[in-house]
Amino acid sequence: MYEDFTVKDRWTDEDLHCSWKGTVVAIATRHADATDIRFSVKAGSSSPRAIWIAMPNMAWVEQKRRTGKVITDYLAAQTAGRYLKSIIETGYDNGREMYTMTVEEVLDHANAVVKEAGSTDNLPSLPIINEDISPERVFGRLPADNAGPVVMPPEHTVL
Repeated sequence: MYEDFTVKDRWTDEDLHCSWKGTVVAIATRHADATDIRFSVKAGSSSPRAIWIAMPNMAWVEQKRRTGKVITDYLAAQTAGRYLKSIIETGYDNGREMYTMTVEEVLDHANAVVKEAGSTDNLPSLPIINEDISPERVFGRLPADNAGPVVMPPEHTVL
């Protein structure tokens, strides 16, 4: 979906390849009440540039208050990617390194992502380590994935 996509820049008509690179709670890094989602954006043979999408942490609280559901890490990355795609398509991207979403933008884009996917269960797993190998194969399933009990491989069994 929006963790790895190509979009056409409105002003240059270039195809830009955007890929999710990481999620950082900005309280620790820049003392902001936000979660920053980093994307690498590359045009043609040029060097990629980093774009950060700052999402206010209050959006997580508001989502839970309004719907009773939470914004997962996977949904946050998809939401930020959808927002990034929209600002590039509409010409809002002006080369800045960081863009800040409002609480309403986060909620609107998150709802649109869930609607497109059909359910949060259908969102792609992150991180993308190798396009040919799913993260679950490398890391196993995380308890937050809500897919039943976690079964650890025998080599991780504690006696």
